[in-house]
Amino acid sequence: MEVKLHAARTLVGRLRGAAAVRDAGATAAAVAELRRASKDDPEVRAPLADAGAVPFLASQLTAPSTSAAAEDAAAALLNISLSAREQLMSAPGILDALARAIRAEDYAAAHHAAAVVASLLCVDAYRPIVGAKRALLSALVSLLLPSKARGTRATKDALKALFGVALYPLNRAALVELGVVRALFGLVMTDGRTGIVEDATAVVAQVAGCAESLDAFAAVSGVRILADLVEPGGAATGRARENAAAALLNLVVAGGERAVAEVLDVGGAEEAVRELAEDGEASPRGKAKAEALLRALEEGAAGARRRHEHRFADFLNGLVVSDPYFSSPASATTRDDASRVTLG
Repeated sequence: MEVKLHAARTLVGRLRGAAAVRDAGATAAAVAELRRASKDDPEVRAPLADAGAVPFLASQLTAPSTSAAAEDAAAALLNISLSAREQLMSAPGILDALARAIRAEDYAAAHHAAAVVASLLCVDAYRPIVGAKRALLSALVSLLLPSKARGTRATKDALKALFGVALYPLNRAALVELGVVRALFGLVMTDGRTGIVEDATAVVAQVAGCAESLDAFAAVSGVRILADLVEPGGAATGRARENAAAALLNLVVAGGERAVAEVLDVGGAEEAVRELAEDGEASPRGKAKAEALLRALEEGAAGARRRHEHRFADFLNGLVVSDPYFSSPASATTRDDASRVTLG
C-alpha cells in the first residue's frame, strides 16, 4: 500500500501544481491521468482520496476549463466513490459541486455526477444529508424533464439517485414539492425505453409513501395511470407492473381512506389488482404487494360502508328526535294503533 500511496500522492501533486499556476492544459492532463488510474487500479482509489484528490477534482466540475476536464473529474470522483465513500462525503462542498455539475450543460459530466450521488446514497446514513440539499435534489429532478433530456445514461443515473433519496421517508415530501411526481409520470407515459419506465415506476413507488404525494398524484391522474399499468398487458414488463402495484399500496398506506376511495373510483382497478395477486407468472414480491393492496382496498371499502351506515343511522335518529312526524317503524305502528282506537 505504500507504493499505492506514493503513486497517489504523485498524481495529486501534479494536479495541485497545475491548478496552482492556472495551467488549464496541464490541469486537464492531470485530471485525465487521475481518471485513468482510478479506473484501472481499484486499490489506488482510497489512497487518492487520502492524498487530497477529492477537493481538487470537485473544483474542476464546473471550472472554466475544458469540457473534457469536467467529465474526467466527475468520472474520477465516481471511481473513487466506489472505494472511499466516507472520504468523498466528508470533503467540504462536494454535494454543492455535484449539484452544479448536474445543472451544467456538459452531458457527460452531468451523468457522472448523478452517478456519484447514487453511489453515495448506498450508505444509509448519507440519505438524510443528501436529502437536505434541495439544490441537489432539484438538479436531479431536472434531469428527468423533457427540456433537459440528456440520453439514457443521465436519466437512469438520476433515477437511481432519486430512488436512493426516496428510500429515506423524510425526503419524500421535499421531492414532491420539487415536482418529481409530474416528472416521473411524464417518463412513464412518454418514454419508450423499458429500463427507464421500470426505474421510474420504482421511484414512483417510493415517493408514493408520503401523505403529500396524494394531491400530486391527483394532479397528473397518477392513480389511473398506475391502475392501467397493473392491468394485464398494461405495462411493458412484469417489473413495471409490480412497481405500479407497490406504488398504489404505498399510496393507500400513506393516504388512508381518501387514497382507497381514489383507487376504487378507477373502474376495474380492484379487479386488476386481484388478477395480479392470482397471476401464477408474477414474482413473489409482486403477488405479495397485490395481495396486501387488495386487503387494504377491501378493508378500506368495508370501513367506509360501516361509517356511512352509522352516519345514515345517526341522521335518521336525528330526524326522529327533531321532528314528531318522523319515527322509527316500531313507534309508527304504536301511533297508528293509538289513532285507530281514538277514532273508533
